[in-house]
Amino acid sequence: MEILDKIVKEEGIEKEELISLSLLTYLMEKKRKCMEDRLEILKRYGVASAEELENKIKEGAVKEHPAWEDLIAVENLEARIKEIEDDIRNLQRTL
Repeated sequence: MEILDKIVKEEGIEKEELISLSLLTYLMEKKRKCMEDRLEILKRYGVASAEELENKIKEGAVKEHPAWEDLIAVENLEARIKEIEDDIRNLQRTL
C-alpha cells in the first residue's frame, strides 16, 4: 500500500476519501461497460429496449435462437446496471 500512501500525501486527501473516489470511478466504468454491452445486443436487433426485443421475438420478426438468450442477457445487464447505480448513489452519500 505504499503507492496509496504516496498518492494520499501528494494529493493532500484522506485515504478513505481516495478509496471512495476510486471505487466511485470503478463503478461508473463498470456501469458504462454494462450499458455498452446492452446497447450492442439491442443494436443487433434494431431495438431500443428489452421489451421491443421480446415483442419482435413473439411476433416472429427475429429468430428465437439466439434472440431469447440475448434477451436474457439484456435483462441481466439491466439488473446489474440498477445494482451499480444503487451502489453509486450509496457511495456518493458518503462523500
